[in-house]
Amino acid sequence: MRLLKSQIEQKTGSGFATLLPEEPEDMWHAFNLVQEHDRIRAKAVRRVSKTSDAGSTSSQRIAMDLTIQVTHSDFDIGSGQLHVSGKIAVENEHVKMGQHHTLDLELNRKFTLEKADGWDSVALEMLKEATDTERRAELWAVVLGEGTANICMITEHQTILRQHIEVSVPRKRRGGVDGHSKGMDRFFSTVLSTLLRQIDLPAAAASTDKTLPLLLASPGFVANAFLAHIKAEAIRTTNKPLTALVANIVVAHSSSAHIHSLNEILSSPAITTKLSDTKYARETALMDRFLALLRHDDGRAWYGPREVERAVDKGAVGRGGGVLLLSNSLFRAQDVAQRRRWVKLVDRVREEEGGEVRVLSSLHESGQRLEGLGGVAAILTYPLEDLDEEGEEGEGKGEGEEQGDMVI
Repeated sequence: MRLLKSQIEQKTGSGFATLLPEEPEDMWHAFNLVQEHDRIRAKAVRRVSKTSDAGSTSSQRIAMDLTIQVTHSDFDIGSGQLHVSGKIAVENEHVKMGQHHTLDLELNRKFTLEKADGWDSVALEMLKEATDTERRAELWAVVLGEGTANICMITEHQTILRQHIEVSVPRKRRGGVDGHSKGMDRFFSTVLSTLLRQIDLPAAAASTDKTLPLLLASPGFVANAFLAHIKAEAIRTTNKPLTALVANIVVAHSSSAHIHSLNEILSSPAITTKLSDTKYARETALMDRFLALLRHDDGRAWYGPREVERAVDKGAVGRGGGVLLLSNSLFRAQDVAQRRRWVKLVDRVREEEGGEVRVLSSLHESGQRLEGLGGVAAILTYPLEDLDEEGEEGEGKGEGEEQGDMVI
């Protein structure tokens, strides 16, 4: 995401940012940045009706800049499309205040965002992440079966399916010419050529200090056979970027060739160790550590809004190993008071207690496990007991404060 212009007052948080989405990942950032009651300005095409002096009515589609106050946003993960609905906040000759309109935010189309309650610390951190040009793909993955492949780009925040491939492969037959092996060779050639177009190895090698890891996963031995095909092509073509890629390939077993098996693969300790440099792997390892402490039941791991807030009140999520874990879905809450509650908690841990804060993506396996715990958890610097029992008598539970079912 490119930041074209920004006028944000640091003390009050008032102001706006003009942004230009350039990659599919940017639409996910935009979805997280745009909240209910915010103002957003972008190009739109609206059908306008006119009545002539003679009484006849005609309509035409007119391109114009529209500013709306957001009431709802809808993000399609598959297509990367973001639809933002709201009421017209600035009228012009074609539209009046209060009329409804939906803006379709797209790649390479700029928009200006003004936060209704100002840019708080979490929103500013999101803006910084969205516009950090050094943060791109963390890992490429290909999940294969015989004749089917899913090429995925795993970023800090989501897993994006870049290409689905299906090639007809004849079944193995006893005796005669084996069309199966020829079919698999044809399939591997198609997958490799498609993968190289997606990765763009020469450009990737020029723009980064190291080649990104490539994960190959499949049931059986398909992934190993594909790796052998890549090595043979690297030798045959003397392609230096492809040869460099071979050294960064990790092979894993998966239960199926479906994209959902990535969650199972990437939560494997053997794989997270090999991919330890990626943010995805670090956060998966952090959730594994939290759940291990929870099973150990030594008072150093707690989850649930009230329990975690009590731990912060006691100074137990601070310097020396304290970690606050939050799901990014909490910051998309329509309830402004709830969002402020979590922003305040983040600020307390970071600025007052000196602890670490990790906001996990709900589109990654680690974030989904955290959501199963209610979206809030903490690793404490020292053990605390009975946080789930303190102050329960006479204490009402606010909306969103119910503790989620534990998933380990």
